[in-house]
Amino acid sequence: MSAYQSPKKHVKTQSAYAFDNTTTSIAASQMRNVLNTLVDSVHAADEHTRERFENEMDTFFGLFRRYLADKASGSTLDWDKINSPTKEEVVKYQDLKSVENTDNLSKLAVLKLNGGLGTSMGCVGPKSVIEVREGQSFLDLSVRQIEYLNRTFDTDVPLLLMNSFNTDDDTHHLIQKYQGHRIRIRTFNQSRYPRIFKDSLLPVPQSYDDSLEAWYPPGHGDLFESLVASGELDVLLQQGKEILFVSNGDNLGATVDTKILNHMIETGAEYIMELTDKTRADVKGGTLISYDGQVRLLEIAQVPKEHVEEFKSIKKFTNFNTNNLWINLKAIKRLVESDSIKVEIIPNNKTIRVGSQEVNVVQLETAVGAAIRHFRNAHGVVVSRSRFLPVKTCSDLLLVKSDLFYLEHGSLKIDPARFGAAPLIKLGSHFKKVKEFQDRIPHMPKILELDHLTVTGNVQFGKGVQLKGTVIIVCSDGQRIDIPNGSILENVVVTGNLTILEH
Repeated sequence: MSAYQSPKKHVKTQSAYAFDNTTTSIAASQMRNVLNTLVDSVHAADEHTRERFENEMDTFFGLFRRYLADKASGSTLDWDKINSPTKEEVVKYQDLKSVENTDNLSKLAVLKLNGGLGTSMGCVGPKSVIEVREGQSFLDLSVRQIEYLNRTFDTDVPLLLMNSFNTDDDTHHLIQKYQGHRIRIRTFNQSRYPRIFKDSLLPVPQSYDDSLEAWYPPGHGDLFESLVASGELDVLLQQGKEILFVSNGDNLGATVDTKILNHMIETGAEYIMELTDKTRADVKGGTLISYDGQVRLLEIAQVPKEHVEEFKSIKKFTNFNTNNLWINLKAIKRLVESDSIKVEIIPNNKTIRVGSQEVNVVQLETAVGAAIRHFRNAHGVVVSRSRFLPVKTCSDLLLVKSDLFYLEHGSLKIDPARFGAAPLIKLGSHFKKVKEFQDRIPHMPKILELDHLTVTGNVQFGKGVQLKGTVIIVCSDGQRIDIPNGSILENVVVTGNLTILEH
């Protein structure tokens, strides 16, 4: 039985398959012709640029053909074959051997996914330069963490940044300031793929030099190909590096953990995915499953509609992927050179402006976590929630800037006085952009005893505010609420229009 099946109620007739196969062949042929034209449009002075672009278009074409084949066959996971992972496929962090051995740090390199822009938070340039804590950015904190490791244990852990064409120039400029630090920083670019028109399935760009709007970085699943193509993987192997610790650039909890590193080397695992316990805020996060005797990542996009609520259930799928990944470098080289990494394609629908028109386009993306099934002895390790501190919104920013955490050698540590999970914080649209957030909350409130905060509307926070229990502040349209200096709000709902005067 195939690993992918169409549900029986959607079985296609022979004529439907014949039609789809013909359509697929035509679309693939047209795409190949246009990609060849794009390659011919490269007029760069150096042959390397043309060769790299040609390789990118070849890899993109392989991705596009797989996308067409998946569409034609209507492939989907057979839900009945999905099982919870075995005890060998997912282990608990506390069950790992606690060997005090830092020698393996000499075999480690750290990679941060640095392709994202800060546009969703109203910032220009790489997201990694947003100020997070005490005037320091995501990138500053990552550098401090690794520099501390290198200095403390007299080792040489390099930091790699996988940029996109959106972040590369700015990042090169920014990393100049770390030249005097005890850390080697290397950068490389992930692929630049053409967006395709949703209706014609043909590329948006007309030439290699077309505007950036016509292109996209294809998700972090492109890590493997780009690491090899850039030559950085061979450099790491020549330096005696064996393990790559990969994490999102905006996850402040993703620090080097020697216990996981030692466990990986002792067990001979080629791939370890850090998981953490799911809460109701994480219901859409991917999770590890056992499928046909193989450990795999299941994302919500793969789940049939009738099973989505089951997927979101905290009882059945108890943990989710943090995207903190430990991967064997020799295994990456072996799998890329044999073209063995075939991961699920995530079609991402977008609307862009071409000339004076708004047009619908598709980006074919892949996730690095989905590659877990291609690696030997791959498994998950369930870690503390403290290793998953992503900053996707200003609500997250409030959390990491607050008194709930303190900074130690570039790492955020939770205050030992805090009990239980971090509070749930929901800030409304008035706080969406970093500048608005900073204007409205110029001084972070104390939230050590907070469980839940919801703020919507035109609300301004004063200095020295304390929030405890459940606090809900809802300002009416056209009105304003000022929370004065020194206020203590505990288990309250504030609504309407309020200006509390100090006395």
